[in-house]
Amino acid sequence: MEAAIEFIFRWAHVLFGITWIGMLYYFNFVQTEYFKEAEKEAALPDAKAKLAPRALWWFRWGAMFTFLTGLYLIYSIGAHNSLAGNYPVIWMGALAGIFMFLNVWLIIWPNQQIVLGLNGKTGDGPAAAAKAGLASRTNTLFSGPMLFGMLGSKHLYIQDPGGVGFWASVVLILALEANALFGKTGPMTSVKGVIHCSIALTAVIWALLAFL
Repeated sequence: MEAAIEFIFRWAHVLFGITWIGMLYYFNFVQTEYFKEAEKEAALPDAKAKLAPRALWWFRWGAMFTFLTGLYLIYSIGAHNSLAGNYPVIWMGALAGIFMFLNVWLIIWPNQQIVLGLNGKTGDGPAAAAKAGLASRTNTLFSGPMLFGMLGSKHLYIQDPGGVGFWASVVLILALEANALFGKTGPMTSVKGVIHCSIALTAVIWALLAFL
C-alpha cells in the first residue's frame, strides 16, 4: 500500500511539474516575446486582460502542487533526515525547486497582479514588471539544475556526493537567488541567453558534485 501511495505522489509530482514548468517556459519563450511585438492598441490589452490571468492561474497552482507533492516524496524516501548516498543530489534539486516555488508566489504573482491590474492591485507597473521578469528568468535558470536533481538521484551515480561539491552548489544557488531579489537579468535577458545559462549552470553543478 505504501508503495502504491508513493507512486501516486510521484505521478502527481511529475504531472503538476509538467504543468508548472510548461507554463514557465511558455511565459519566457513565447508570451514575453509576443508582448514585445503585439499591437499596443488592440492585441496587447486583450492578451493582458484575458490570456495572461488564465496562464498565471495554471502557473501558480502547478507550482503549489508540485511543491506539496515534492515535500511528501522527500519525507517518504527519508531524504528529510539524511545527506548520505545520493540524497545530496535530491536536496540540490529540491533547493532550486523550493526557491522557484517561492519566487512564483512571493515575487512573480504579486508583481504580475500590479502589472495586469488584477485584484485591485496598483503600483509602479514598470518596476513590478522588472521584478517579476527577473524572478521568472531566474526560475528558468534553475529549471535545469532542478531537473538534474530529480533525475540524477536515481539514474546518475555520483561518487561521494554531499561533500564540498554539494555545499558549493548550495552557495551558488543561494547567490543566484540573491541576484533574483536584488540584481539584474544580465545574460539571461534574451531567450537564448537564459537557456544557455541554465545548461551551463547544470553542467557546473554536475562538475561540483562529481569532482569536489
